[in-house]
Amino acid sequence: MENSGEKTLATPISQSSVGPKQRWLGLLAVLAATLMNLLDSSVVGVAAPAIRQDLGGSYASLQWIAAGYTLALAVGLLTGARLGDMYGRKFMLMVGVVGFVVLSVACAVAWSPETLIVARVLQGLLGALMIPQTFGLIRDLFPPAEIGKAFAVFGPAIGLSTVLGPIVAGVLVDVDLFGTGWRMIFLINVPLGAFALLMGRRMLPKAPPSEAGGRLDVLGMVLAGVGTFMLVHPLVQGRELGWPVWSLVECAASLPVLAGFAVHQLRREAAGRVPLIRLGVFRRRSYASGVGFVMVFFGAIVGISMAVGLFLQLGLGYSPTRASLTMGAWALGAFVGSGFSGVVMGKLGRRILHIGLGVMAVGIAWMYLVFADAGVGVGTGDLLAPLGLFGLGMGMIFVPVFDIIMGEVEDHEVGSASGALESLQQLGASLGIAILGTVFFGVIGAQATHNFDENAAPKLRTELTAAGVPVSTQDAIVAGLRACVDARENATDPDRLPASCTSIPVTPASAAAVAKAGAETHTRSSVDAVKRTTLLALGLTAVAFALGFLLPKRARENQFTEPDTSPASAPEPREPSLA
Repeated sequence: MENSGEKTLATPISQSSVGPKQRWLGLLAVLAATLMNLLDSSVVGVAAPAIRQDLGGSYASLQWIAAGYTLALAVGLLTGARLGDMYGRKFMLMVGVVGFVVLSVACAVAWSPETLIVARVLQGLLGALMIPQTFGLIRDLFPPAEIGKAFAVFGPAIGLSTVLGPIVAGVLVDVDLFGTGWRMIFLINVPLGAFALLMGRRMLPKAPPSEAGGRLDVLGMVLAGVGTFMLVHPLVQGRELGWPVWSLVECAASLPVLAGFAVHQLRREAAGRVPLIRLGVFRRRSYASGVGFVMVFFGAIVGISMAVGLFLQLGLGYSPTRASLTMGAWALGAFVGSGFSGVVMGKLGRRILHIGLGVMAVGIAWMYLVFADAGVGVGTGDLLAPLGLFGLGMGMIFVPVFDIIMGEVEDHEVGSASGALESLQQLGASLGIAILGTVFFGVIGAQATHNFDENAAPKLRTELTAAGVPVSTQDAIVAGLRACVDARENATDPDRLPASCTSIPVTPASAAAVAKAGAETHTRSSVDAVKRTTLLALGLTAVAFALGFLLPKRARENQFTEPDTSPASAPEPREPSLA
């Protein structure tokens, strides 16, 4: 039995007191806050080369600039959801927006990779105050009969924003407004945050806290944070350090820590105290299976997005704008897919998820075939169709998946359920970045000498012979460049020139051929890397396809209708449906 001194359940807000105009303007405020989070989750992939050129740093630093944000967001979302229950969703959204904008400015003025990573982590924690409030605020704004219309707008906006991030980043970096370069990708949050604050303060209803009073579960916060960090940290840092034993031990030790968090939550709830997350929501089939689906799905799309963005710039040498416009087909496909699913999801239910995943899989397989066939000659035109098809399938999933997962969640569980869902979604994204990023950079290093021996070295000898370089000198140049390529592609600091690269006996007649051979080797290794990560993303899509069968065939049928509370309408008690 719940301790009455620990919490007070609030009376649900009456949507009749909120006019139609206020509802949609309030939804715009929620969307603006969500947009800031989605943009900052995806912009770094395209801007990463420009950031490294300006600030320096290792490849692991690039991964941490992206993963540090999503990891902090994942860790903080459970706490953010609980704070929304305790102090009100509108209040915590406003606090989160203010802090997010301030930390965005801090990211923009960062002077080193370390300061940027710290600012990104803090930015993620402030984002964790905003995001868990969104589902609850939409429920506060819209009556059950109209909430479906709100999600029909909210879902496509999420999908479009996710893939527009790289395009926005590329354009902002190349346009170089006021000489800001990559820093503008963070400064753009200032006008977005101002709009969210102004519109949210005026239009969002000030609903009372759903669980006022009580104390924050500090021990639960620590266990969740430490366990999540121990899981992701070695995945990001392990390759750079050569996979020391401690990295494997840390990853394995994260599991008992996370298990301890779950046990602590159960004991806290059994003792009548409010936990950080109500694990009872996981007893709902739609929610428990949906969490696994979301983690795998977002891990795949966020991870492959980063890998393709890095390949286009680091591998093919595209400018940020060209790379982002190449990936624009992805955004267009996602927009079309979101609109399509919003129309047919009521009829198709869960089947739309499998249709979307099937289309995604075809797009990913097509990308792999393009990389395998075109190799170093791959261009923008080769990628537009497969990227567009991949985006189309991805967009079909954004709208219905949250509808199905949250369909059976009760009002008093919204804060806990949305916080856990968003947290695990971001954890999936962090793992996707860590795993696919590790594979991408690892394959580049592993394939360097092979690609040099098989392709670059024979061409280099031919060009050196044509330039009149003696055979003995050719042997020294080829051996020296081979050692240089191996050292450079496996270096933890890409800006530091290995000693082997300074001892190559390059002559004026051979300089151009040597540079060309080194560049070709890097491009071929990058193609191998993106092929491997594409196959991994295809495998994750197959896993998501299988997990989709565990979801209910459709959202709760009475989700969007006003309940009839008359005794005559009360249904007979029955077992929960597993369909």
